[in-house]
Amino acid sequence: MEASTHPYFSQSWVADCKKYHTKAMGYSYLQAMRYAVEQINNSSLLLPGISLGYEMVDICYHSNAVHPLLFFLSDNRSLLEIQASNTFYRPRVMAVIGPDVSSTAVTAAYLLSNFFVPQISYSATMESLSNPRTFPAAFRTIPSTEQQIVILLNLLRSFRWNWVIVLYSEDEYGQTNLHQLRAQAVWACVAFQESIPFWTNDRPALAKARIQNLVERIKGSSAKVVIVLSTEVPLWRFFEEAVRQNVTGFVWIAAEAWAMDSMLRDLPGISRLGTFIGIAPEKVAIPGLDDFRVRPSGDPPDGAEARADPAMCNQECDDCLFKAQEMDPILRATGSRIEFNVYSAVYAVAHALHRVLGCNATGCRHRTVYPWQLLKEMSQVRFSLLNITINFDEKGDPPNGFEVLEWLWDTPGKPFQRIASYSELNELHIDAESILWHTENNTVPKSVCSEQCEPGQMRKYLTSLSCCFECVECKPGTFLNQSNIFSCQSCPPDMWSHAGQEECFFRSVLYLQWDSLVAIFLLFFTFLGLLTTGGLLLIFVHHANTPVVRSAGGPLCFLMIASLIVGFCSLFFYIGQPTDVKCICRRMVFSLCFTICIACMSVRSFQIMCIFKMASRLPRAYNAWVRYNGQWVFVATAFTLKVVIVGMNLYFFPPLPLQSAVSSSDPAVLILTCNPNYLSAIIFNNALEMVLSFACFCFAYTGKALPKNYNEAKYITLCMTGYFTCWVVLVVVMAVCEGVVVTAFDVVTGLLNLLSVCIGYFGPKCYVILFRPEQNTLAFFQTAIQSYTMRPA
Repeated sequence: MEASTHPYFSQSWVADCKKYHTKAMGYSYLQAMRYAVEQINNSSLLLPGISLGYEMVDICYHSNAVHPLLFFLSDNRSLLEIQASNTFYRPRVMAVIGPDVSSTAVTAAYLLSNFFVPQISYSATMESLSNPRTFPAAFRTIPSTEQQIVILLNLLRSFRWNWVIVLYSEDEYGQTNLHQLRAQAVWACVAFQESIPFWTNDRPALAKARIQNLVERIKGSSAKVVIVLSTEVPLWRFFEEAVRQNVTGFVWIAAEAWAMDSMLRDLPGISRLGTFIGIAPEKVAIPGLDDFRVRPSGDPPDGAEARADPAMCNQECDDCLFKAQEMDPILRATGSRIEFNVYSAVYAVAHALHRVLGCNATGCRHRTVYPWQLLKEMSQVRFSLLNITINFDEKGDPPNGFEVLEWLWDTPGKPFQRIASYSELNELHIDAESILWHTENNTVPKSVCSEQCEPGQMRKYLTSLSCCFECVECKPGTFLNQSNIFSCQSCPPDMWSHAGQEECFFRSVLYLQWDSLVAIFLLFFTFLGLLTTGGLLLIFVHHANTPVVRSAGGPLCFLMIASLIVGFCSLFFYIGQPTDVKCICRRMVFSLCFTICIACMSVRSFQIMCIFKMASRLPRAYNAWVRYNGQWVFVATAFTLKVVIVGMNLYFFPPLPLQSAVSSSDPAVLILTCNPNYLSAIIFNNALEMVLSFACFCFAYTGKALPKNYNEAKYITLCMTGYFTCWVVLVVVMAVCEGVVVTAFDVVTGLLNLLSVCIGYFGPKCYVILFRPEQNTLAFFQTAIQSYTMRPA
């Protein structure tokens, strides 16, 4: 063996097996192989007339593996011939069962595959052995590391452990298992990972210091689950130090390499460390093996009785009998696990020989068998052994699997207890009630970096590890989608959420509803305005030829009254849920109607002033005004201009209903409006009315000295003052308020403008018609005109 800088292989040497204590489990594996060979040789069913032989060696913790391999590959003269082709080479053995350690099994596989000698490993789980290109002669009766890691991760997921410590041995077994774990455990977080140093006699102080520091780090960690991916060699010193430092309250998850190590389980004080859970091969009972294991093979060597605890086998297997008898209760309670793997490996070789030799019920063909022939049949064997199907897949792996065990100390004769099984459907079935946790009230230990967040709380990473986070409540208007628990998403525009919610709800849509008190109040005055305007129409129709009606405008009066009626009716479009039609009618109908009223009032004021002020000064212009119906031309022109303005308003400020406005007082309320630029639209839409109102006011003020019957200055001034006041108030309300308040003030503004025309312009005339009929005569009007014309200039 070449020298290495690795602390475990710090020098070139081969261990002296006498310095190591006897491993009862190893002796049990040896006896399982002997038992299988004796069964096959004593039976005429599998290899009639053929007897199997075997050579057994102790590799002493995989430091003495190459020498026996070369011995197996040599011929009967202990020579290993190097040939151009190994097809017809006949080594000492036809197949090799073992070694048990994964790294040593890989070393053996490199060598044996070159000579096509089948190798069946019974406890080596390393994934590299499943590569048929690299190791075409490698088989095993134990599942690979991949299945062990899958079970381990399912175990973590079942108990919601995502904050773990990972320890591994400084050999290929530990490194391979660590790589597999980190590759698959993407959802779990590792608090820290550290190798467990091997104890070396040349540097004991360094190894001791490393182990002490490692145990102190574990003791101070917030993680309470420790995954130990290691062989059993370095663990004795490690757990001794853990007991010395009084480490308690942890869950230790053992890899299959030491999950059933009886020497570690019997370490004084180890039960105080916490709960031990291990992954081990499935238990299969081998009838008669327990008795065979402690059966004396002959008289013991001289002085053997005097040794109460023999220290080593030293290749004399009978010397191990005393150790096996001492450990017999534990071995019986443990059950045949690795032993069955050894047992079935021997039977697999026997079945392959059965096929090569063409055996039948009477016998087998006696001919030379080469390793490659046996290798070819090994991949094809399929048989039932103790109700278990034995075969190898294309990777040389078996169909059997692992199960999960718990270490027990308080149950005599039962050192291990099965707590979970792994099905062929990759499902871990856990018997949670049978687990004895070393906690108060037998509760499942927790091992998380951060507790789970409450509903509606997103995770905010504190470090680069996905398991360490703080919980942040989602803000109002956002929700936590379980598909992305690290970011709160905004609700759709028509939905809302309160703080810390996982779903949004539809906003309450706010508009001026028919059954609201405000709407009922406005409807009352609207109907009152309609009744008033209808009464005006009846009065003016009945007294159409009277001087009062004619002085008020004659036919223009009926146009104004009709516009007022339509204007009152247009106010109904402001109540109820806004629609496309309602929003267009709000913008268009009332505006056109009120423009007609203002235009009629303006032209009437201008016409009266012309009669008294300008007729004598500009007779020809006055005659043209009368001849071409100037008042109708003016009203028509104003109406046409208003239509153009309304059309532009509808184009540039489409009054379509929108639900984008949100109430500032309650974000869960959605305001349904007709236009987000409503204020701009109102100002642009009412520009012409403002101009006409100002002109009407000027004409009325100019004619303040006209006869009383024609002096409408104070009434028109009242109407125009009310008009300007209403629009100023509406603009202020729109600037500071929103929603139903703006819509209600919009209706109030329309009502006041229409009622001001009804009362301010038509009210005095109705009063004269109804209560002062003597003033509604032609003589009365002529007298007033004569008095005006005869007054001093």
